[in-house]
Amino acid sequence: MTGERRLRPARLGPPDVLRVGAAGLRARPTRVVLSALGIAIGIATMIAVIGISSSSREQLLRQLDRLGTNLLTVSPGRTLFGEDAKLPTTALDMVERIGPVRTASATGSVDTSVRRTDRIPEAVTGGITVQAASTELLTTLEGRVAKGTWLNDATGRQPAVVLGSEAAARLGITRTGVRVWMGDRWFTVIGILDPMPLAPEIERSALVGFPAAEKYLDFDGYATTIYERSAEESVEAVRDVLPRTVNPENPNEVQVSRPSDALAARAAAAGAFTNLLLGLGAVALLVGGVGVANTMVISVLERRREIGLRRSLGATRGQVRIQFLAESLLLSALGGIFGSMAGALATTAYALSRGWPAVVPPWALGGGIGATLVIGTIAGLYPAMRAARLSPTVALATQ
Repeated sequence: MTGERRLRPARLGPPDVLRVGAAGLRARPTRVVLSALGIAIGIATMIAVIGISSSSREQLLRQLDRLGTNLLTVSPGRTLFGEDAKLPTTALDMVERIGPVRTASATGSVDTSVRRTDRIPEAVTGGITVQAASTELLTTLEGRVAKGTWLNDATGRQPAVVLGSEAAARLGITRTGVRVWMGDRWFTVIGILDPMPLAPEIERSALVGFPAAEKYLDFDGYATTIYERSAEESVEAVRDVLPRTVNPENPNEVQVSRPSDALAARAAAAGAFTNLLLGLGAVALLVGGVGVANTMVISVLERRREIGLRRSLGATRGQVRIQFLAESLLLSALGGIFGSMAGALATTAYALSRGWPAVVPPWALGGGIGATLVIGTIAGLYPAMRAARLSPTVALATQ
C-alpha cells in the first residue's frame, strides 16, 4: 500500500440512535416514568381543554343547525323621553303580512304571579313570569310539549296554563292536571314544555291564552314580544323592515333581535375561555420540561464512566450528543403520547356524560406531540452538550 488508510468513526443510523437512547431509559424506569408523567399531565390538560371546548362548540353549532337562525324577535324599546314604549295592538297582524314571514306569534307580560297554593305570599314569585301567549307560539318557536297539550282556541279562553320546563321544575310540578294559584283564582296545568334554547324566557314562564289573560288576570292586551320565522335567505331583509312595519309612526321605539346570535356568542366566549385554560396547560407542560431537563442532567452526572468508556472506544462527541438528545426526545415523546391518549379519553368521557358529540381536533393531537418534541429538544440540549464535552480520561477517572 502506498499510503495509509484513514480510519473514520462509524456513523450511527436512526435505528442505532433509537436503540442507544432507549437503552439509557430502560436502565432507570422509575425516574423515566416520573419525568414522563410531568409531560403527560401538561399535554393531557391541553388536549382535554381543546377537546371539551371543541365538543361544546360543536354541540352549540348543531343546536343552531337544528333550531335554525331564521327566528327574529320584536320587542318595545323606549320613547324619546326615556319611557317604556308599547307595541301597537295591530303589531302581530302587521308582521304576518310581510311576504317572506312564514309564521308569527306573540306573548304579553301579565302583572301577576303563579304559586302552588294561595297560602304562599304573592311576593314569592320563584323567578317565574306569567305571560299571555297566542296559539301559534309553539309552531313559531318549533317547540315541543313534554307532557299534556298546548293551548288551543278553546283552552286559551279558560283558566288553563302551560308551564315552561324551568317554571315546572321550580314549582315542583311533574304532571298535568294539578292546579296553581294565579291572580285570585285556580288555573289548571294542561301542559309542560320541553326546553327551548332559543327562547329561555319561555322556559321560565307560565303561559295562558290571550283571552283568558284579559278575562281573569286583568291583562291589557299589549304584546311585549313578537316571534317570527321567515325564509333563511330573507332574514336580513325582514329584519330591516320590521320596525317600520310594526310601528310606522315610531320605528325607533321597536327593537329587533335574533336569538341564535346568543348561541353563537356563547361559542365565541367558550373559545376565549379556552385560551386561558390553554395557558395553564402550557405552564404544566413547561414544568414537565424542567423535570426532563433535570433528569437528563442527573443522568449525565451518573453515567460519566459510561461516557468516558464510549469515547475511549471511538465514539465521537457528536455521537454522544445525539445519544443523550435521543434519550430526551424519547422521554418527552413517551409523555406526549400517553398525555394525548389521556386527554382524548377525558374529552370523550366528559362529552358523553353531557350528551355532547366527542370532538378531539387532529391538529390538537399532532400539535401536542409536536410540542413535547420541542420541549424534549430544548430540555435535552444542554445535558447532551455537557456530556459531549467530557474528556474521556476525566470521565474514566470518576469514581
